Amino acid sequence: MRTAVISSALLCASMVQADTRPTYGPQLEGFDYPHAVERFDFTSQRQELSMAYMDVAPSGEANGRTAVLLHGKNFCGATWEQTIEALSEEGFRVIAPDQIGFCKSSKPEGYQFSFGQLAANTAQLLEHEGIDEAIVIGHSIGGMLAARFALDHPELTEQLVMVNPIGLEDWLAKGVPYAPIDELYEGELKTDYERIKGYQTKFYYNGQWKPEYDRWVEMLAGMYKGPGREIVAWNQAQTAEMLFTQPVVQEFPNIDVPSALMIGQKDRTAPGANRAPEEVAKQLGNYPVLGREAAAAIPEAELIEFAELGHSPQVEAPEQFHEALLKLLTGGSDEAKANAG
Repeated sequence: MRTAVISSALLCASMVQADTRPTYGPQLEGFDYPHAVERFDFTSQRQELSMAYMDVAPSGEANGRTAVLLHGKNFCGATWEQTIEALSEEGFRVIAPDQIGFCKSSKPEGYQFSFGQLAANTAQLLEHEGIDEAIVIGHSIGGMLAARFALDHPELTEQLVMVNPIGLEDWLAKGVPYAPIDELYEGELKTDYERIKGYQTKFYYNGQWKPEYDRWVEMLAGMYKGPGREIVAWNQAQTAEMLFTQPVVQEFPNIDVPSALMIGQKDRTAPGANRAPEEVAKQLGNYPVLGREAAAAIPEAELIEFAELGHSPQVEAPEQFHEALLKLLTGGSDEAKANAG
């Protein structure tokens, strides 16, 4: 009886906590970004859309270079908060957009999502800002987008940096079953704080959770909990299908810009592994192997490995990550590798 009472009390406490967590609008209304949010309004696929972005000037002596930060599927421009500060202090101008369908940007009901389209949108943003060339840094699904951007817009890409990108393997080719968008949508509608935290704890942080990660989980969960949850879930389902059906890894040998991969070795992110046969699932998300294969495929790519970090090294160990990143961007690649450990 005592055990039942305790369990009931814990359940009630959990429900109360869930009710007090923040709720955000479909364009992440109510969630504060670390810098002023600007808007790039443009027409795409016969629709008027608005891309949110931060444009942060150098806080240190300007070096004349621009870094563009591309977020992942379970992230937003705001998640780059500490990276923005590190780059700005070093003299970089930093552009951190939210892609269409994500975070503070438009959530179109009908949109043909593709990496090529998102890359084209980003190129238009840079043109709007008068940027002729930029260092393109992409994390997670943003790494896939960064690779597509470098392939489609090499003239705009000074340097390509992929941070634990997903898409280093072709999941469909490896045997992960296709899931229709309607099926993905039903799954997205079930997303909440606990599901996000559980997934990230397991795949992103090697089972080690820190309280500072809570803010980023609440950021996502608040949109799924808010008044625009259906369109948020729908766009997320569309982009989940996009990453499965539009692999870029086969085109890595065609990348013709200076490139680097920064890989946390504890990462085991493998979208769709939950619906794959067991013998397939256990082979997926082997980032130590995938990172080296990708570096070998991209002409003259550099590889920086973080032995003890997971999917989000810039969040998990910002000082270590940013020291390596800045060494890489300022020409000290050997030092960057040494700092990565």
